[in-house]
Amino acid sequence: MNDKRAEPRLRSLKGARIVFNNGFSTMDCMARNLSPGGAKLVLQSTVGIPDSFGLNFEDGSRHNCSVRWRTATELGISFED
Repeated sequence: MNDKRAEPRLRSLKGARIVFNNGFSTMDCMARNLSPGGAKLVLQSTVGIPDSFGLNFEDGSRHNCSVRWRTATELGISFED
């Protein structure tokens, strides 16, 4: 498989929360790999998650994100900020 990422991602296990619908909807997830430009998120289901959303990490950092790929339980995202 050809890796098209601009930056290498490092393995991680970092808790986060997906925020959308003007902050009225949230979903807990786990960042399984991370780079300055994006991450792979693992969650129960990707159903209903929009193509762009906010991501709040447990350490207080926040990012605006766009979905690059998705499966039933994973999202590949890029940080847009």
